[in-house]
Amino acid sequence: MKSVIPIANRSHLLSPAVRIAGLPLGLFLMIAAVTTEARADDWPGWMGAGRDGVYSESGIIDAIPPGGLKAKWRHPIAGGYAGPAVADGRVFVFDYQRSAGEAVNSPNSRANLQGVERLIALDAETGEELWKHQYDCPYSISYPAGPRCTPTVDGDHVYILGSEGDLHCLNVANGDLVWARSFKKDFGAEVPIWGFASHPLIIGDLLYTMVGGDGQGIVAFDKNTGDVRWKALDTNAGYCPPTLIEAGGTRQLIAFHPNGITSLNPTNGEVFWTVDLAPMYEMSIARPMVDGDLMYASGIGSESVMLRLSNDQPAAEELWRGERDEALYSSNATPMFVDGILYGSDCHQGSLIAVDAKDGSRIWQSFRPTAPDATERQKKVGVKHGTAFVTRLGQSDRYLVFGQTGDLMIATLDETGFHEHGRFHAVDATGEAFGNDVVWTHPAYANRTAYIRNDKEIAAFDLSK
Repeated sequence: MKSVIPIANRSHLLSPAVRIAGLPLGLFLMIAAVTTEARADDWPGWMGAGRDGVYSESGIIDAIPPGGLKAKWRHPIAGGYAGPAVADGRVFVFDYQRSAGEAVNSPNSRANLQGVERLIALDAETGEELWKHQYDCPYSISYPAGPRCTPTVDGDHVYILGSEGDLHCLNVANGDLVWARSFKKDFGAEVPIWGFASHPLIIGDLLYTMVGGDGQGIVAFDKNTGDVRWKALDTNAGYCPPTLIEAGGTRQLIAFHPNGITSLNPTNGEVFWTVDLAPMYEMSIARPMVDGDLMYASGIGSESVMLRLSNDQPAAEELWRGERDEALYSSNATPMFVDGILYGSDCHQGSLIAVDAKDGSRIWQSFRPTAPDATERQKKVGVKHGTAFVTRLGQSDRYLVFGQTGDLMIATLDETGFHEHGRFHAVDATGEAFGNDVVWTHPAYANRTAYIRNDKEIAAFDLSK
């Protein structure tokens, strides 16, 4: 949780203008204490403000009470895997309203549907619809429930990337279209079988996302106009969002594509280094995570690598690679990497697993987050692609864990195991995967509230103490 500065130590935070405003210092410090504690955080895009899966807002409950969390509101929506974004009192949820076709989840073929992709803006406190932007979008993808990419909010604009490669910039106030690009029409890009899924990343004036193709695996757009600033890499798009890190005294843009992990200069796309890593079915999905000078990346097919980042130049050396039944193989949920331990759901075993970063050895596993009713046989053979989305509460050892069954939990995660501090059923599992009912959507956490969606509704739950 976010630390609280004792009142006695806060006078250094006062500006000179405040000190001469005439308020007694003690009274001002009391007001400052209240305002500091009352501050709310936004969740303006995938995995939060830092895109690191850390939620630092103060005043959050330590455990879920036996009666569950109070629902503030619920609002009907349509299908999608895109998590909500929350910024400046608005909730943005991206869905697909199907009008024709049969939505079949097949790993080997594409479903052909008719419908519209929609971005819906809601009032964060009431759930009231403020505006809606939609466009016709025939689907020809597998697992066609809806968009994959969480909206990205940046100042006055919100950016969406649809499953068929439609990138739109909209006005947050009213949903008016500012600019649009089509990856299929403008770049001749091939739509991945599971749709475009690289949540747009905005740094400064640039928007980065994976497009795919010769010389355009990743593309940097001008966020204000949609013009291309630079393109790089000969690779298909894959499904992983780009990420910005600082290591070796250098800002590096990390792209995990179907053939490996590449570090680029974010200003011009120049390649710093590349490490080969090729998950099966081009399923580079989970973001490579960093802990100190270590970086871990993994994907389906027992493909994983632990890297050490150089401290004096943009470079990386390989420390070890994972082997079957060791390490962690993340599919559609990015793991957390904290104090030398990886916590994430494994695509083969289907449980939440803790892994020692030193050598990839597994410390513990638990099916409580992913499949709490798993039989002993299921635990032995695994629950295929069992998924849990893990969010750290500040710099503590407590986490919000949202399982594919629709249950939200608070738990302590450390080297001793998964220690649950209450759970409740937030939304129904309206999707399907490998014969299981699932909800594969990362929640948003803001305003001391959990915003959680499935394919039928988005709901807001009170997290405040």
